[in-house]
Amino acid sequence: MQRRFIHRFLFIVGLLGVILVIGTAGFVLIDGYSWFDGFYMTLTTISTVGYGEIRPLSRGGRVFNSFLIMFGVSALFLAFGAMTQTIIELELQDRYGKRRKRRMIEQMHDHFIVCGFGRVGRNASYEFQRAGIPFLVVDRNDERIAKATEAGMLAIAADATRDSSLREAGILRAKGLIAALPSDAENLFIILSAKNLNPGLTVVTRASEEEAEEKLRRAGADTVFTPYAITGRQLADSLLRPHVVEFMDFGRSNIGPQVTMEQVCVTPNPELTRRTFGQLQELRKSGVIVLAIRKQGGETTFNPPPEFEIAAGDFLIVMGERSNLQRLEQILTS
Repeated sequence: MQRRFIHRFLFIVGLLGVILVIGTAGFVLIDGYSWFDGFYMTLTTISTVGYGEIRPLSRGGRVFNSFLIMFGVSALFLAFGAMTQTIIELELQDRYGKRRKRRMIEQMHDHFIVCGFGRVGRNASYEFQRAGIPFLVVDRNDERIAKATEAGMLAIAADATRDSSLREAGILRAKGLIAALPSDAENLFIILSAKNLNPGLTVVTRASEEEAEEKLRRAGADTVFTPYAITGRQLADSLLRPHVVEFMDFGRSNIGPQVTMEQVCVTPNPELTRRTFGQLQELRKSGVIVLAIRKQGGETTFNPPPEFEIAAGDFLIVMGERSNLQRLEQILTS
């Protein structure tokens, strides 16, 4: 839509520019006007002001001026009409666009809220978009909101540190929140507000300073990432354990033949729960690798043996092709 408006504006400017150049050149070449007088005559002619001729025109000049009146005035009216249409369309787009966006947000449930569309929030949003997860971007910068909207994301321009903005983003119906503002103080403020509005909300954030990590956790953050510490460990691991790092990067990114890692929650199902891995034919036929299982109490078992029992609420950390993972998820959550 914006690209069409830009093309229309460039067309209007180009059309008026061509008429002014042709009119000015015609008066100069036909009746010997100066360039400024020729431009002035062209401007007063196509604008229908009618101040009169600077000096009498020759027969050829009058013929040229007649064509300039017919084509120039028509082009000017066309340009004004196109400008008016553009302004009206922009007004309608802004009004109905906001109303439509508000309805979409009101219909969202169990979604994620990304506060801040900087480098961290932008990459998190792209991951949500690739996974097909409902999410909403909140940022006070209009240019960043425009970039998120152009990328096909649902985004609103608002101050995420304000309770009213979080309510507008559907914080009471949300499943999780990412606090990715540049300042630790702002992220701390968001976490306090979000947890106060929705105590059951899962909140993750980043800490610019290591000293702020504990404060963010005390404020209610479930997970806190310190980019500098993580980057330092990854740099060291790239030299000490390069193959391990390569494998972990492979698991986190969707490269290869649609291979990825996923977590699948086991729902209460008499046919699945209290049975071992060895007894589940569907699990063996699914073509996925069970890397670990996390129990409700937080205990994690890596490479579970065949006699390991599955219970409702367990999370299976699996790896395989996306189609096989979706089929396994349907079996365990049916």
